[in-house]
Amino acid sequence: MPDAITVRVQRDADSFQDVVVRIERPTYRKPFLGGFKNRITGVEYHNAGSQTIPKKRPDRGIQVFCRETQTVFEKNKLQQTENTTSTQMTKVGLYVSTMTDKLITPGKYLTAEEYHKRRLEAVIVLQTYFRRWHAVNIVQSLREKKRLRLAWEAQEELRRKKEKEDRLRREQERRLNPKTKEDFELLFHALELWRQEETEQINRSLTGAERKAAFCGLLEQEAQMIASIGRHKLNADEDNQQKAILRFLDKCAQPKRWKAYDGKITQVDTQDTLRARELFEIYRSIRMWNIPKDERKDILLTLRHTVKEHECKLTQEIVELIDREFDLMSREVKECNLEGLRKRICTLFLQYIKTPKFNPEVAKILKVPADPLKLYKNVNFCHSCKKYFPFSEFPVPANSRTIGRCRSCCRLDNETWQREATVKYRLMLENLRKSEADYQDDAKIVYLVQQHDLQYMTETIWGSQSALSACSDLYELIMVRWDKKHEWSPWNTILLTKDEAVAHLKLCNLETTYKAAFISRIKQKHIQAKIYFAQIPVMASFLHRNDNQANAN
Repeated sequence: MPDAITVRVQRDADSFQDVVVRIERPTYRKPFLGGFKNRITGVEYHNAGSQTIPKKRPDRGIQVFCRETQTVFEKNKLQQTENTTSTQMTKVGLYVSTMTDKLITPGKYLTAEEYHKRRLEAVIVLQTYFRRWHAVNIVQSLREKKRLRLAWEAQEELRRKKEKEDRLRREQERRLNPKTKEDFELLFHALELWRQEETEQINRSLTGAERKAAFCGLLEQEAQMIASIGRHKLNADEDNQQKAILRFLDKCAQPKRWKAYDGKITQVDTQDTLRARELFEIYRSIRMWNIPKDERKDILLTLRHTVKEHECKLTQEIVELIDREFDLMSREVKECNLEGLRKRICTLFLQYIKTPKFNPEVAKILKVPADPLKLYKNVNFCHSCKKYFPFSEFPVPANSRTIGRCRSCCRLDNETWQREATVKYRLMLENLRKSEADYQDDAKIVYLVQQHDLQYMTETIWGSQSALSACSDLYELIMVRWDKKHEWSPWNTILLTKDEAVAHLKLCNLETTYKAAFISRIKQKHIQAKIYFAQIPVMASFLHRNDNQANAN
């Protein structure tokens, strides 16, 4: 067939057009797809196939199809030793030298059992050396852990010893320079311990008239010490009163603060805080006595100008006292003679500052409200000192049915008779409430227990010692939950040292950790606490609720 042929194509009814058609030769052999043959004419007819050129796959540069990976070629080859050896024996007419010959003696025959036995002995030797190496590593690890443990215990012992020394040094400092009510409580407690020691020594060594004389001398020494403590207490009360006044005025002069959404603190001064700050600065200035006369006169003039803004009897008295000091200063009166007059000026000006009419900011901080009618609902009468105090000044123990004496009378009675140091129980109660607040499970009972209740639990129920180690140092003892899954209560607590409490709170199952006898002893103490606190109606409601939950479980 030629490469091009002409084909006439009819376009209209009467018109034809010749079209040249180029013939494309196939570049590959047409595959035989089957067909049939006419027996009469002998013509073969093949099944039709695609006449388009098959699409070639792009060449990726990697040989994908290869015959070598699909065909296994096998080859048989005979192997024969390359060295052909032969032996030559001595015979008639031939001498073979034996100088280079070796004499080979057959050894002992090794059976399979002997072979495996030898292998087992070798394995045992290897295991022995390995186990020795492993044991050495374990011993070194244990030795290192022991060293670290001993070092930690020594460090903890030093820490506890240092804390105890610091605490004793602070107590000694507080006894030498008492300033607060707790310091004087410790001082009276130390006086009582000294009196008891002296009494025991007198009873043990003296009799008759000598004993009575020794007791009289002891009583006189005790009276002198009490008088000395009283003088220190008066001085401390005066200093504390002045510090309280300065803290009160500084609190009035503080700007308003609030926390923004980004955590920053915003401070704003109002007209009232600025007024309070101005009066606070004047009060601090008039309390400065050892200053030159010119500066003192400027301060008094500023004070007079400030108080003259309001006309009342109080301001008139302050102005009269200021004029009197001016007159005495002009007459060259000594500073020591002006001390009483200046104290009167400070007292009257402090009264001026505490008046809400002259200082509006102070009305938000004063404990006594401006309206006396508000006091009637929140005051109670103390039958001991014959004074009225708010309910917060009356300690109410758990077994009390009425409101007794105020805190001042209780403190005075303690200093007179018992002389106990209750600061230990106060610290214990603070630590207990702080630890319960960290649980964030809405604990309520811990805030109903007072200091006297905790003292009763510690001394009467728990014997003032740890339930595990019998440690009697109250500064080292704390109360924690017996079962940490439930809220703290007097019937769900245990008295332990600080280290023991940390280890106890890590336990998950108390029954498997402690012995049955120990658990039974703790349960008995819980029953004693239930009997004691069942007297309080509020505590009794919690106790009944706890019993109902236990019965339900």
